[in-house]
Amino acid sequence: MTYLKSYKTFGEHLRTLRETAGLTLKEVAENVEIDISLLAKIERNERQPTKQLIKKISKYFKVDDKELLNEFLSDQIAYKILDEEADLNVLKVAEKKIKYGIAKLK
Repeated sequence: MTYLKSYKTFGEHLRTLRETAGLTLKEVAENVEIDISLLAKIERNERQPTKQLIKKISKYFKVDDKELLNEFLSDQIAYKILDEEADLNVLKVAEKKIKYGIAKLK
């Protein structure tokens, strides 16, 4: 999966997909049924896509939707940690909480 090979933001990744395909903002926006200005803002990381939009984008570009979702979620986590000036140990604690949550669901 390419998200492990890159440290691009979701928006940068989306722009790369679009430019590699030789497509304009207008072409992509029309095909995923959103406004061109919204797509431009997503590419500039000024707006966040919905999960439904991520699925449409992945289908349009024929990429794994989990890859794009991972790009998006990793942005959310990274920026939250940066905004809070948190220590990276928060990730270890979060991992333990996730494992605890999964165990409780079983």
